[in-house]
Amino acid sequence: MAKIDIDKNCCKGCYICINVCPKQVFKPSKKRNRYGTNMPMVQAEEACITCRMCERMCPDGAINVVKTQSKSPKEEAEEVKNEN
Repeated sequence: MAKIDIDKNCCKGCYICINVCPKQVFKPSKKRNRYGTNMPMVQAEEACITCRMCERMCPDGAINVVKTQSKSPKEEAEEVKNEN
């Protein structure tokens, strides 16, 4: 699991995070930032795999991803089993 924060003072609404996220964690919102453009919002934080692509690709450093808890080895094995 992860905690994802978007700094509304830095985000310019470029939506790169939406495009690079492999798990579609983000979606466009109607909330406007200080530039007057729509910001992304986190829609599925539980789906985040903490790859941090959004954080790395954000040109303004507006995204912070923090891993909050790790899965137990049993949960990880079960997840891998279900993927196959």
